[in-house]
Amino acid sequence: MSDQPIVFEEWTTGDDALIAVARLNTPKALNSLSLEMIRLLAPQLKRWAEDSRIRAVWLEAEGDKAFCAGGDIVALYRSMTEPQGASEGEAFFTEEYELDYLIHTFPKPIVCWGHGIVMGGGMGIMEGASHRVVTEGSKLAMPEITIGLYPDVAAGWFLNRTPGRTGLFLGLTGARMNGADALFTGLADRFIRHELKADVIKELRRRNWQGENGHAVVGSVLRQFEQQSADVMPESPVRTHFDEINRVTDADSLEDVVNQLKELAGGEGWVAKATKSLASASPTSLALVWHHLHNCKHDGLKEVLDKELVLSQKCLSKGEFAEGIRALLIDKDQQPRWRYASLAEMDSAWIDDFFKP
Repeated sequence: MSDQPIVFEEWTTGDDALIAVARLNTPKALNSLSLEMIRLLAPQLKRWAEDSRIRAVWLEAEGDKAFCAGGDIVALYRSMTEPQGASEGEAFFTEEYELDYLIHTFPKPIVCWGHGIVMGGGMGIMEGASHRVVTEGSKLAMPEITIGLYPDVAAGWFLNRTPGRTGLFLGLTGARMNGADALFTGLADRFIRHELKADVIKELRRRNWQGENGHAVVGSVLRQFEQQSADVMPESPVRTHFDEINRVTDADSLEDVVNQLKELAGGEGWVAKATKSLASASPTSLALVWHHLHNCKHDGLKEVLDKELVLSQKCLSKGEFAEGIRALLIDKDQQPRWRYASLAEMDSAWIDDFFKP
């Protein structure tokens, strides 16, 4: 196996066109996205966009545990706590969001095979792809509330486009979705059994691409294998509990919504499990989710990413994000010392400052 953090390949098709491949290749780190990986992937995608022989791009990851479990937040912690480190954190968010925008606006089909864990920065990559595939092993989430951050990587755009208030629910709770949930919420396009992956690739390579609409070629192949996967499609808890999710996220203040969500945590089943994380969530993060999603409701993709860059850079300097990473991954004491113990104690000026350029 290559020791490069991303492996690039080009596959020949039946008529000598090319399918470009990018494979995230740090499985021991759950393929978490580093600044080095961003700096490898972005220029390669730009080259493939301009190469007329390349008809489509295939994004995948080494190993079966994760497509990408998020950003390399341990490196971000170092950037926040070491002298002269701030510039690395700012570079990470700047270049990560540029990569996300590049994927969203890519002129050719991009197929993302989202098997295993897809969280945070992994969602940023996957959501930009034109053909987002999930499997029976997919576990998707935006769990930033537990580390003093907020759902970024264009989540202000894509969580605002899910049915009802499911996006707000997912952002405030960090709830995990399965592949069926991802389809229901519009965060994925196809559900295909993971064991069929090699057959999907073989069929894509067998097809003729010259003179054909690339999106149509990809769509017809994925549709064929999705039909073979219906027997292993799980139930979608988000769909099952859709009315309840809409009910508990219906209030005029964040405090009221959070209180309604916390009432569910004492019960049983998927909804109770999905809301348990609120007990240890950063109140600052909850406020950022609430305000960010409301502020971005009518924004386009580029506007959202521009706002997120301002917000994320504030998160690097205001301490809550570093404390969340410390408690979870550095000291691992699971006892974050948040600035405010509750939403009721929070100074509104503290939150307002996050949103100032």
